[in-house]
Parts: sequence; structure tokens; C-alpha cells
Amino acid sequence: MVAKVIPFGQLPSCDLVVDAVYEGGRYSAQSRGTANEPLSKLLPGVSNSSGFRIPGGHKNPKFVVLYSSGRDLDWPDDLDLYTGRFDYYGDNKRPGSELHDTDKKGNFLLKTVFDQIHSGEVDYSKVPPFFVFFRYPTPISGGSVQFKGLAVPGYPAVSPSDDLVAIWRSKDGQRFQNYRAVFTILDDPVISRDWLMELSENGPPALQYAPETWRSWVDGGRYRPLKSPPTKTIRSAQDQVPINKQQEDIVFTIYEHFRSTPTAFEPFACDIFAMHEHPRVSIDYVTRPSRDGGRDAVGRYRVGVHSDPVYAEFALEAKLWRPPSSGKPQGQLGVKEVQRVISRIKHRQFGVIVTTGTVHEQAYSEVREDGHPVVFLCARDIAEILIDRGLTTPSIVSEYLNKNFPV
Repeated sequence: MVAKVIPFGQLPSCDLVVDAVYEGGRYSAQSRGTANEPLSKLLPGVSNSSGFRIPGGHKNPKFVVLYSSGRDLDWPDDLDLYTGRFDYYGDNKRPGSELHDTDKKGNFLLKTVFDQIHSGEVDYSKVPPFFVFFRYPTPISGGSVQFKGLAVPGYPAVSPSDDLVAIWRSKDGQRFQNYRAVFTILDDPVISRDWLMELSENGPPALQYAPETWRSWVDGGRYRPLKSPPTKTIRSAQDQVPINKQQEDIVFTIYEHFRSTPTAFEPFACDIFAMHEHPRVSIDYVTRPSRDGGRDAVGRYRVGVHSDPVYAEFALEAKLWRPPSSGKPQGQLGVKEVQRVISRIKHRQFGVIVTTGTVHEQAYSEVREDGHPVVFLCARDIAEILIDRGLTTPSIVSEYLNKNFPV
């Protein structure tokens, strides 16, 4: 479905509509560079720079624009449309700077804002609204953007100790820290031009033209996430393959590491699932290849509080198949392979299939339509899980495999 596009000439007077595309200026020999940039035309007081854009400055922000290009493979910003949770990485992305000492002071702003909502007596009226935009590539315009929503710091299901976390990364042999911040996209489909102008003049709380969800936030920090349950629950093969060369190379590195000893892939598959579901998952045992009974491992998924947990047992099957190449599925699990796993799931168990390949759409469809409790982690999922844990290049992944899963 094609998103609604707002022409470049209308940007100074239009509202912000969730998922609408705001067109950049058209390329020409006379008009290049920042003259085509849409955000500075769309939002009063916003600069042409990328990443954080903070009218009023980082000490007295009137509002904040969070822009994500989607191109930063080491720092993948993530919007969960189902839950309304938005994870955004700060602006210390190169070695040589202290965590808060960045050019735009974006990380300093994040610390200030999250400290405000974690203080004993919170004054939410002093917290600036955040407007989230993603890059939207079009062939005829310069840097079009898509509005993803009005955001506030924190998320109702995330504890204060986890909504702003400084994480370590390494690059060219040097270590440094950056923030991962958790936001909530509020359930307001339209942000009026009147409120944008009010914010640009007075800053927060700016309640005269504010949307209802913002008023509720200012009044008591109440989160009303914009949740969008998907209409499609079956991923196509294209949805399962790596989306760029970085992911493709990571999965190929895994395949090459285990290709001579496929059974050694099984503990790694368990580790990937445990990474993704940490700290809820524990692996009880990995079965012997000659006597696995269709299950490569058995584990437990913990639900409930630590003092009174309930465990759901799962059976895991690992499939080291030739990974997709250049966006094309190679090794695909078909109905036969998936049904074999389903037949081995015991009463009150669920199944997990981890594969460096993909699952054929027919097999995927049958599992979902019949309501079988099976989790699929495919080639793209494996790459994304590793990248999220800081294993961002084939060489780093190879070092991790040699250390933890020697063959």
C-alpha cells in the first residue's frame, strides 16, 4: 500500500499525520543539498542536520526531532508497530568521545530527560515532546521522510533501570559507549499545525492545541501506546532473508563455521534463542545426535515472578541450511521438515525452529492456520539478534564462534 505523500511546497502549513510521507525537494542542477531537505521546512526552528534536531537547544528544548536513516547497521533503531515501542540509539557512534560529549548533545539530552521522569517528584510538563521520522527513499525527491508518531520517554512495560542503557561497542580496536533509549509512540494519528507553532513559540507543555494523549502524559505520565496488530501473521520468504550485505555475510560466516560439523550448530541455535528471550529461557540439555527423537534440545521458558515461576517446556530443532544469497531464498524448510518437528512436540510444549535458511510459505501458512505453537528464527532473525548484541561484523562473529562453539 502506497503511503500518502505531502508535496514539498505544502510542508510549511500542513499537519503531521502518522505514516504520511513528507516529500523532499526535487533534484535539479540548480537545487541540491540542504535546500531540498524537508524537515527544516516542515517543523519551525528545525535545522538541516541529521539525527537529533533540538529547537531551543539541549538545555531548554521546545521539542525534539528523532530522525532515523535506517542505514546505520551497527545502531539499528527499531519501531515495534505492534506494541508502539520505539528503541532509538544516541549520537555517540564513534570512538574518541565521552558518552555525553557529542556535537549535538543528543546523549546529554537523553540523560536529562530520562532523569526527569525517574525523579521522585516528576514534573512531566517539563519533558519535551519527541517527533519520530524515518527516511523514506523516493527516486524523484531529496530525502523524503515518513512521520512515525509523537513519542515520550519510557515504555509502560519497561522498568526505569532498562529504558535508558549505556552499551559498549568496539570499532577499529577501540571501545566506546552509546545510549539505547526506549520511547512510547502515543496513540494520536494527527498532530496539528497549531500545536507545532505553539511549541515553537513557547515550548512544553503547550496545552492549548495539544493532542489528548500529550495532555494525559503531562497530567500524570500516563502512557497510551499506538498499537497496530498486524493483519498478516505469515512471513514470506523475502521477509526472512537478510536485508543487506552485513546480515548476509554474518549468516554465511555462521554457515561456513558449522558446515563441516552440522551437529555443532545445535548448541549455537540454543544460544541464539536464549539471547533473544533473555533472561526467560534456560536450556536443560542438548540431545545426542543419534537419539534426539526429532528434538535437538529441550529447554524451559519462565513466566511469572522470580519467587513463584511457571515454566513452559519447549523442544528446539536446529537446521543448518545454505543461507539466502542476494535476497534470494536458498535452503527452505518445507512442510515435511516442519511437520516432523510438530509431531515431536509433547503435550504442553511449544516448538522452536532455528535455521540459517528460510521456511517455505506453505509450511509457514499451515503452522499458523492450524494454530501450532511453533517459533521460527530464520536467517534474518539470527543476524539481527547478533547485531543487537554487538556482534556486528563477520570477523567479530567468527571470533565469537571460535571461542564459544569450536568445531
